[in-house]
Amino acid sequence: SNDLMKYLDTNSSILIDSGGQYKYGTTDVTRVWHFGKADPEFVDMYTRVLKGHIGLDEMIFPENTPGFALDIYARRWVWDAGKDYGHGTGHGVGAALNVHEGPFGISPRWANTETLKNGMVVSNEPGYYKDGEYGIRIENLLEIQLVKPEEENANGDNEADKKFLKFSKLTMIPIQKNLIDISFMTNRELDWLDEYHQEVFGKISPLLAEDSAAMAWLKKSCTPIER
Repeated sequence: SNDLMKYLDTNSSILIDSGGQYKYGTTDVTRVWHFGKADPEFVDMYTRVLKGHIGLDEMIFPENTPGFALDIYARRWVWDAGKDYGHGTGHGVGAALNVHEGPFGISPRWANTETLKNGMVVSNEPGYYKDGEYGIRIENLLEIQLVKPEEENANGDNEADKKFLKFSKLTMIPIQKNLIDISFMTNRELDWLDEYHQEVFGKISPLLAEDSAAMAWLKKSCTPIER
């Protein structure tokens, strides 16, 4: 809106949590943008949130795992700084129903023992919020999938036959690279970021006109990160 645009400048960040409901399902995504040079504290916390986001995204876990068992992987680096965020890390997403749909979730709510199952859609949205100054959240939607799809019809009644699950990314939007403290990231985390941006570009670029401003932005946003 025009009122919002009055407050956008190169000295502060903006957090945008957006989504929509379509015939094929519901979207929910959050990104943080900064149009100037962020201060070191912001960069540090942004990087911690991103590391947590990647940590959860890369998890492989056995079936029948409750969501709270994975929550620590998203909070690990924010906790390491003596900080926390006051919301759940992940919620179920309905197909044109409630964008926050239970009964499962990924959060510190230990009483919610609903397990994560193949085919569920869940958000991955760690964050950090400094009251009165800024907010950081990086949110993608993920589909829970079998690590080995050929095991879908196996009974998995004993330890040797236990099925394992992983997350597959559904959200295809770049993550701002110049807010990241590269020295704090591992090579594996940087590889994750480059691979994600390569996937984003591969799926989104065919939908854009080659000479459009959107294509120019996408190309810049999806280039490999400088190490």
